[in-house]
Amino acid sequence: MKMKKLIPSFAMTFMLSVALIGCSSNEKVVSEASGTQPVGELFDYEIIGIEAGSGIHGLTEKSIDEYELDGWKLVEGSSSAMLATLDKAYKKKEPIVVTAWEPHWMFSKYDLKLLKDDKSIFGEPEKIYTLVRNGFKEDQPNAYKFFKQFAWKSEDLALVMQMIEDGLEPEAAAGKWIKEHPDTVNKWIEGVEKVNGEKITLVYNSWTDIIASTNVVAKALKDKGYDVNLMQVDAAPIFAGLASGSADAFVGAWLPTAHSSYYEKYKDQIETVGVNLEGTVMGLAVPTYMEDINSLEDLGKKMEELEKK
Repeated sequence: MKMKKLIPSFAMTFMLSVALIGCSSNEKVVSEASGTQPVGELFDYEIIGIEAGSGIHGLTEKSIDEYELDGWKLVEGSSSAMLATLDKAYKKKEPIVVTAWEPHWMFSKYDLKLLKDDKSIFGEPEKIYTLVRNGFKEDQPNAYKFFKQFAWKSEDLALVMQMIEDGLEPEAAAGKWIKEHPDTVNKWIEGVEKVNGEKITLVYNSWTDIIASTNVVAKALKDKGYDVNLMQVDAAPIFAGLASGSADAFVGAWLPTAHSSYYEKYKDQIETVGVNLEGTVMGLAVPTYMEDINSLEDLGKKMEELEKK
């Protein structure tokens, strides 16, 4: 990614053609940030994204077309690479726009705002579903009962995610959350019998929220005597694994959008158990220090147009 130009605030940028920022040997210069300069130049016309197969990736490409963001491109990568780029830019107060979704610890660690999407490209709030392989209900009725009863709130998931971000191993964070939230966990395990080492394979991908939820589910099942195997793979193999029967369950399916392409391909070969979390959202986000950028439309404007708002 190219080094981006620094701006402490757009208001100052409008007024200055040259601004010196910082007092170290790594001082950066914002040059010719004039009123006719396209906003995209401040970002090198880059939107920092995640995996190409994700629903948010496709919707971001669609938003570039629908909002006529000429010259803009979506930078493909992983969730971890996107977060590393965000962290680097945020610490230097550089312009950056990223694909984002909630719940996610990035919104508690950084002051971010989702850009207004007047054309509803990113749709309505998502829900997170639990999926299992066909036949799992018959093979493992006791565990199926657990998955049927598994549901929690965004703030619960966010707590686990934050503990992981703060340095706890996912398994330790899951155990701590379970210990501190017995009322919620008791609803999941009501009527679920103790077993002796029955095997369950949970699949998950590298999204932080899915790592958190999968480890919480794994810990709860282990406490009931299950031998839980965690298998981290990309999104496509998750759905293929459920369809082939090589995996038992997935508790992180974002629908109807983020995982839609995989779900539509395999939905007849897997079982949708139900919703385990509601109220998720996704879109494009910028740091709040970018005071004048508030919508997707703003990304296609010139500075003088923002100044008039």
